[in-house]
Amino acid sequence: MRVDSLESGVRAIPEGFALVGRVVGLLILAVMVGIVAGLHWYVWRRLVRDSTVAGSIGRRAGTGVIVVGGLFMVGTPATRIDMVPFGVVRVISTVGYLWAAVLIYLLLGVLAGEVLRPLLVWWASRRKGGSDAGAVLTTTAASTRGTGTTATTGTAAATGPTEATGTTEKTGTDAEATAPNAATDTAGAGETTAQATPQEVVGNGPAAAESAGSQAVSRRMFVSRALAGATAVAAVATVGAGTYGVLKGPAVNRVTVPLRRLPAEASGFRITLVSDLHLGPSLGRGFARTVVDTINRTQPDLIAIAGDLVDGSVADLREHVAPLADLRAPHGVFFCMGNHEYYSGPDEWIEYLPNLGIRVLFNERAELPWFDIAGVDDLAAEAYDRAPDFDAALGGRDTSKPCVLLAHQPSLIHDAVDHGVDLQLSGHTHGGQLFPANFFAALANPTLAGLERYGDTQLYVTRGAGAWGPPVRVGAPSDITVIELVPDN
Repeated sequence: MRVDSLESGVRAIPEGFALVGRVVGLLILAVMVGIVAGLHWYVWRRLVRDSTVAGSIGRRAGTGVIVVGGLFMVGTPATRIDMVPFGVVRVISTVGYLWAAVLIYLLLGVLAGEVLRPLLVWWASRRKGGSDAGAVLTTTAASTRGTGTTATTGTAAATGPTEATGTTEKTGTDAEATAPNAATDTAGAGETTAQATPQEVVGNGPAAAESAGSQAVSRRMFVSRALAGATAVAAVATVGAGTYGVLKGPAVNRVTVPLRRLPAEASGFRITLVSDLHLGPSLGRGFARTVVDTINRTQPDLIAIAGDLVDGSVADLREHVAPLADLRAPHGVFFCMGNHEYYSGPDEWIEYLPNLGIRVLFNERAELPWFDIAGVDDLAAEAYDRAPDFDAALGGRDTSKPCVLLAHQPSLIHDAVDHGVDLQLSGHTHGGQLFPANFFAALANPTLAGLERYGDTQLYVTRGAGAWGPPVRVGAPSDITVIELVPDN
């Protein structure tokens, strides 16, 4: 009995951990959804509520755009459920990712507006205040001239004060009897008018206070509308330009890299490096065809694909990766695993890619007449009880020849230095992809993009041909790179 109870308790331990894991996962998901909802509310408050009138078409339209965009954004991860058709996944993910990119720049614009808003309101009130002061002075002067004046003609008797203007006319000597009273009345009328008029103009009273308040509200509304319009236009234009930059295809960079021990007959050998196509929900067959045509036009001797080729399963992407079979290079097409291959089913891609004429260098190397080209697994493989294995890839090779290494993540450069690699080719960083993410990507990687030397090893990092998530790049244009090898004499 005790043994049975003990066995039941032992079996209950992993079940308990699994339950705790699910609960924690749900809590994390709830927190993330809450954060996303809060960001959308903040953007709505500043760009819609503060710049529109309740019940207006503008407020309804703005609210609708933000709510629908947010729903697509939240729905994007949910489309990865296997039962959702891939066509639906493509639509929801593309809209959701594009909205996420727009939201980034709306947030940046709103934050910038928090700094500009008080300055613009102050500037508008100063302009309006100066205009109002001029109007007050002009009106007051006119009121003074129109009241409390006395005209003397020197003719008959006094006629007394005039009610409309408060003026007195005196004619002849009989005016002495009535002059004091007339003068008193005249002075009183003139004083009363002179006191009342400035009060009305300056704004002492409920009506004037309400008018001043309306002017202040009007200034705040004007500033809010100006900032909201500028932010929306800038965000949409930025994302639109960034999307066009991705869809038109990568630019071609060319760099010359000297290698020690490279024989003279290999001088000018061209390796076309491409990485991070991320063929999947947002970028499909048409984009793959554009990249393949661009690569083939460089007339490479060898094509190197440095990981993150796909975002999805073989079943979903078989049609979209088909153009890769048209890659042409006399010395072959080589590939190393990236972290997104591990998110997409690594074993099935390792098995499928050779059908497209792509050789997967899975902790192994190929020997060419002039140098070795090797490839190591990605760091994400550690979750699958695998790892980059430099000893397996480089052990026992002829060290009289140079070695070119494919490693998806630049952070493997230190292992490459320890194993005597001459040139490491990497991707992964996207150059940051979306400003200002380039600052964070630079902190997380030894090299963000381009060619750098680490001891006797050189590292070249491409920004990649495609884009992950939003098919958008801002401040980090896509590229493929033609690397021309020359002897280092």
